[in-house]
Amino acid sequence: MTTGPVEYLVVGFPDGTVSDDLAPELAKLVDNEVIRILDLVVLTKNAFGDVTVSEFDELDEFASFTEIDAEVGGLISAEDIDFVGDDLDPGSAAAVLLVEDVWATSLADALDRSGGFMLDGARIPRDLADAAIAGL
Repeated sequence: MTTGPVEYLVVGFPDGTVSDDLAPELAKLVDNEVIRILDLVVLTKNAFGDVTVSEFDELDEFASFTEIDAEVGGLISAEDIDFVGDDLDPGSAAAVLLVEDVWATSLADALDRSGGFMLDGARIPRDLADAAIAGL
């Protein structure tokens, strides 16, 4: 099985609560074979700076996420978690996702067949993209 490009995403929640609104949107992306979730963990940082890490299926408040067809587990490292946790503000939370961009698998195959390879890539934050487009 060919794997498409894999992305590491960190989504922050300044109020410390991961929104249930994400679950149905992630489920749509998975069901439509746009992405495949490889791993997903949630970090929360309390007022004293202590970080708690949970797999999304370990806590009742993330019950809506358990309906998502995901192959979750073990790919987000302790170093990744420490890196994200260090940057979290007290009282906030973050979801760390590792997703395969299934939509790009055939493009990655074509690149391999042609002898090409990926030189670089970056995710442009939405607010920057919106501002640039608005400025055209």
